[in-house]
Amino acid sequence: MPPILKVYAIALSVPLARVTDMASSSSPEQTRSLAWVVRAVKDWVERCGKVWVEAQVIELNRRSGPTQFLTLRDVDEEISVTATCHRRVLDAAGPVESGMTVTALLRPTVWSRTGRLSFECSEIRPSGEGQLLAQLERRRRLLEAEGLFDSGLHRPLPLLPKGIGLITGAHSDAERDVIRNATLRWPAVRFVVRNTLVQGAHAVEQILPALADLDADPSVDVIVIARGGGSLEDLLPFSDEALIRAVHAARTPVVSAIGHEADNPILDLVADLRASTPTDAGKRIVPDVAEELAGLHEATSRIRQSVTARITTEQSWLDSMRSRPVMVDPTATLDIASERLEATLARLRLATDRALETESREIDHQLRSVRAMSPKATLDRGYAVLADAGGASVGSVEATRDGARLDVYLSDGTLGVTVDSVRPGGPSTPVATPQKGSTTS
Repeated sequence: MPPILKVYAIALSVPLARVTDMASSSSPEQTRSLAWVVRAVKDWVERCGKVWVEAQVIELNRRSGPTQFLTLRDVDEEISVTATCHRRVLDAAGPVESGMTVTALLRPTVWSRTGRLSFECSEIRPSGEGQLLAQLERRRRLLEAEGLFDSGLHRPLPLLPKGIGLITGAHSDAERDVIRNATLRWPAVRFVVRNTLVQGAHAVEQILPALADLDADPSVDVIVIARGGGSLEDLLPFSDEALIRAVHAARTPVVSAIGHEADNPILDLVADLRASTPTDAGKRIVPDVAEELAGLHEATSRIRQSVTARITTEQSWLDSMRSRPVMVDPTATLDIASERLEATLARLRLATDRALETESREIDHQLRSVRAMSPKATLDRGYAVLADAGGASVGSVEATRDGARLDVYLSDGTLGVTVDSVRPGGPSTPVATPQKGSTTS
């Protein structure tokens, strides 16, 4: 009997007494409610309990909520059922995908609102290839949690390696693909080849010492681990934990070139570079000499153009500088400065002459004022100045006495006189008008 049908067999093994009673006791006059019938069927079905079945996942609908839906099909017959499970069940099972064969713990149930038969899945265990995938997924998560896949730890490959270590099967297509494509790109490339088993239980035992040997070789700048395509079981050595840790600890950059584009062993995650195929690895570990020569010629051409453009620019600037008047006739600037100096000197002389003339007129005016107020001018007008024997000016009759000896200063000389009498009086007192050149006594 197909495994999925075991559920129905268990359901049918339930005593049918109640079913018979229900059928015999019903009539048009004595009916049962539909809800009662659905609940009765639900009760009978759920008495089956949980049962392990082997089936193939043909459809998986992951949703944002906790409840997930999947469709299971019998591995031998065209019988399928719909099952539900919690998100945690799928996460714990590892990578469950459509087409995978699994062992599932199912519990049949009936939806009360629709009467539809369904199955609740409480545990899923991948079997066959699915089981291997689940194991690899758990190993991947463990190593990732340790930080072995951190992209910041990946080292860049050297531009032109002195030597390339190659670990692959003897006389394999992978070996030929890597060497041929690398040699086509860079004919002088040098390989250090270590042939090992690349599948089977003893593959890792040979790959590990080969990796250590190449890592210790100072002439090897990069190591390529290559193998052609194969089944999941064939590629298991390249997901081995010991190999993953050895690659992580290697001081030399490691390139993973395992299988085809769709193959993803754990080695791809820890390697410094993942090549999709061995052919791709041969193209990525060395530069293309033709491309490099073309790039060199292009760079040389750009440099020449840049230098020529710079020289042309500088020559234009130099010609522009040489065409300026100061460069054509350097003395022109001196002539202009000399003209400015002469004009400034002329303005300075003119300003000086005007200042001297103004000051000369001021001096003449002051001299005339001083001369007009001097005693000599008074004397020149016919007046005389009296002074006593001590030289003091006599400006009043009270300043002298009879018989005093006075000096009379005139414009042309001095007279010595004696005071005969003193007659006090004001200007209103009639006196004889003095004549020019006469002496007052």
